[in-house]
Amino acid sequence: MSATLIDGKAIAARMRAETRAEAERLAEAGWAPRLVSISVGDVAAAELYVRNQQRSAEAAGVAFEARNYPEAISLEQLTGVIQGLNADPRVNGVIIQRPLPSHIPVKSLQKAVHPLKDVEGMHPSSIGNIVYNDLTLGPCTAVAAVEILKTLPLKMEGLDVCVIGHSEIVGKPIAFLMMGLGATVTVCHHMTRQVAVHSRAADAVFVAVGKPGLVRGEMLKPGAALIDIGINRVDGKTVGDADFASCAEVAGWITPVPGGVGPVTVAILMNNAVLATRMQMDHYRAAFAAAV
Repeated sequence: MSATLIDGKAIAARMRAETRAEAERLAEAGWAPRLVSISVGDVAAAELYVRNQQRSAEAAGVAFEARNYPEAISLEQLTGVIQGLNADPRVNGVIIQRPLPSHIPVKSLQKAVHPLKDVEGMHPSSIGNIVYNDLTLGPCTAVAAVEILKTLPLKMEGLDVCVIGHSEIVGKPIAFLMMGLGATVTVCHHMTRQVAVHSRAADAVFVAVGKPGLVRGEMLKPGAALIDIGINRVDGKTVGDADFASCAEVAGWITPVPGGVGPVTVAILMNNAVLATRMQMDHYRAAFAAAV
């Protein structure tokens, strides 16, 4: 292995320390950050995410409340719950856990969360703001992947970047974020004819497709950075979208799975919670000042 392993846990720990300091300042001002997590039904995968988020929230000084609703709850009822949380000044952020039952489209719930409480960065307005390089509450996974790249000794301006995968909440936002930093970006997707041609020309490759082993060492430029965002289960193990062994022999830097993008994503979520709290504090103070 010649690649330098990128320690996502260490990056996340540094972020949490900064977030905790800001959370303490807000608490002193009477605005202790508080998140509410919403899950539906008995889903073991969601329970694991909730536990991880709760631990990270506690480490970051953010209050965390997990709410689970029965699988039979309707979209209208759940939307009403979210509207109640939107109106509650004691709640600063709402997290929608996935998966959801088939009768509840996740996009409908994401649209229901008020943009000021959209700590996941999934509301259409949050996604759209990236086009204007406004990262106030950006989509957590995409922001995390870019923040990891920014820790490397690479000049972002003019960097050749290849993004493999063009989902609305990861691939496309990464492309816009990197363009905002001055990089030249190529986006590959399921209709791209020769993905390897584009990835081999790139100084940095992001992959977020959900196909284990998709990216192999021969698809990389020697010394390139590889940010693997994929999460897959293969033979009882969690792996990314890259064939780690072959890629590590060619890349200059590589994220492990797990332990790479995942911890930083949760750290960004907590940072968003604190940012959202400050924005709401400023909003209410401005409204009060205007009223008097």
